Amino acid sequence: MQRIGVFVCWCGSNIAATVDVKKVAETLGKEPCVVYYENYQYMCSEEGQNKIINAIHEHKLSGIVICSCSPRMHEATFRRTAQKAGLNPYMVEIANIREQCSWIHKDMATATEKAIILGRAAIAKVHLNTPLQAGESPVVKRALVIGGGIAGIQTALDIADAGFEVDIVEKKPTIGGKMSQIDKTFPTLDCSACILTPKMVDVAQNEKIHIYSYSEVAAVKGFVGNFDVTIKRKARYVKEELCTGCGACTEKCPQKKVPNDFNLGLDNKHAIYIPFAQAVPKVATIDPDYCMMLKTGKCGVCSKVCAAGAIDYKQQDELVQQQYGAIVVATGYNPIDLKNYDEFAYSQSPDVVTSLEFERLTNAAGPTGGVLLRPSDRQHPHTIVFVQCVGSRESGEGCGKTYCSKICCMYTAKHAMLTREKYPDTEVYVFYIDVRTPGKNFDEFYRRAVEEYGVHYIKGMVGKVSPENGKLMVQASDLLDNKQLKIEADLVVLAAAIEPDPSARPLATMLTTQMDTNDFFTEAHPKLRPVESATAGIFLSGCCQGPKDIPETVSQASACAAKVIGLLAKDKLLGNPCVAESNELMCNGCSSCEKVCPYGAISYVDKEFKMPNRTIAVRRVANVNPAVCQGCGACTVACPSGAMDLKGFSNSQIMAEVDAICK
Repeated sequence: MQRIGVFVCWCGSNIAATVDVKKVAETLGKEPCVVYYENYQYMCSEEGQNKIINAIHEHKLSGIVICSCSPRMHEATFRRTAQKAGLNPYMVEIANIREQCSWIHKDMATATEKAIILGRAAIAKVHLNTPLQAGESPVVKRALVIGGGIAGIQTALDIADAGFEVDIVEKKPTIGGKMSQIDKTFPTLDCSACILTPKMVDVAQNEKIHIYSYSEVAAVKGFVGNFDVTIKRKARYVKEELCTGCGACTEKCPQKKVPNDFNLGLDNKHAIYIPFAQAVPKVATIDPDYCMMLKTGKCGVCSKVCAAGAIDYKQQDELVQQQYGAIVVATGYNPIDLKNYDEFAYSQSPDVVTSLEFERLTNAAGPTGGVLLRPSDRQHPHTIVFVQCVGSRESGEGCGKTYCSKICCMYTAKHAMLTREKYPDTEVYVFYIDVRTPGKNFDEFYRRAVEEYGVHYIKGMVGKVSPENGKLMVQASDLLDNKQLKIEADLVVLAAAIEPDPSARPLATMLTTQMDTNDFFTEAHPKLRPVESATAGIFLSGCCQGPKDIPETVSQASACAAKVIGLLAKDKLLGNPCVAESNELMCNGCSSCEKVCPYGAISYVDKEFKMPNRTIAVRRVANVNPAVCQGCGACTVACPSGAMDLKGFSNSQIMAEVDAICK
């Protein structure tokens, strides 16, 4: 017979302000097999844990129930406490009376009654709990970083500096990400390339880091410490190991009218190209959509001029298999598509550009050599209007995003300052909803734009932009002066909202991790585990988790690397004992469980069974690999015969909880 102890936590006033904790403890103390109960202000404190340890020893408890906050917070804490006292850690149950009672109810009687019900359900489960033992699995001492922007670069460098092997998978021909397209960074106005390029070189020269550029993750299997990943290396039609990056092929290629995606289509490139001068790896890539040799079999100029013999028109996509102990997601962001914002004439006039396009127009390596010119006629603009929050902070049924994109206020201030500094004859207007400058020295930076550089900040929204006689007529409202404005502009710059890269959603499916409604990866806990995903072994770095500026991205990248290093430093990991198991006598070999298992933990074997008449029958039955199973329970739901069950969350345990709640 079980001997159960019940411990009710006040959580300061978090629980005690709404739940009568003494009544909860006393009521649960009358439940069958409960031999001890207690309430304490902070059960997770050292004193509170000592009370649990002493009670286990003095009352010979075989199971305990903690009525406290979410098990996501302190289940591991209380399990370690039980283990320290000699009790199997899986004989501990948590009744969440904070998030599920005190935080959602205002009436104490209602919250108290519900807390008692939840505690009673946990007690009912403990009755049927059995001691579980965690298995061990080895850790592969190698990390995968998906994404080669500044987040992926910083994460990879930190992991490599700790002595572990790292692979970077980047879908573009070069690492660098969005930061490689930026001219200056706020709030210091440092040269972006001067900061980024040395790090890119460090990555290329680090013997612990291997770059899979122009590649994508095709499949992911396995579990924390032992991930099996398939990487698809797309055909460059250039042998990477032979190419010297001399650029002779790009100069001689006759196909010169290929839209330059690095410059966001503001100019053209050749069909064979190196994205930018500091590219890493500095290897040419052939665009198969425009290469005449690949399309018609006629040309071959690049092959003829390549002294290294690196051109290979027959190159095929290649699949690489690799094992990793940890995976870092650093897939970055993209500006939203502005095709649904025709009120700003983005699709009507080339002189309406996004902020990232403005970056390229002012960059020394951009399409205009760093001279700010209008795309339509290559003339210097004398009046520029910046429009904030295009697609950000939209409510209702809008086509934009409900969240703040976080970086727009600051980079617009940067653009305005740099424009006024380089071209004092240019009038600059910024239309905004609010100016948000929460970072260190950010507000001072914004104030410089207004007070020192004379940028006109106008609180109000732009209603319409109309191309008229080579000009852009901007109709807007000034909410502070309560008047309508009409500005004749030469250039309009839209601060487009940012969103996760399109690769994020299919990648999350492969990694079996969670995303929010905006397709940002969801962290395991917003405060306590901000760089970990809910799936063990998957870590988050940079804007894949939410909008961030460069300093915040680099900080999170290093924090992410620290977590990965902590994992890879271990030789073995304790597995999750709450895994599926098959009752072979009930299994009919239908394969339903195998099909729904996201981890590939279930296989089928032919097993011999002795029948009552001493004949031997061979049947196909499910077999669960406990090292791979993550205890998600999908198989138990799918099994039509009820043969699959989950240790620690068996059907009988769940039904016992339901019965306790309903009685």
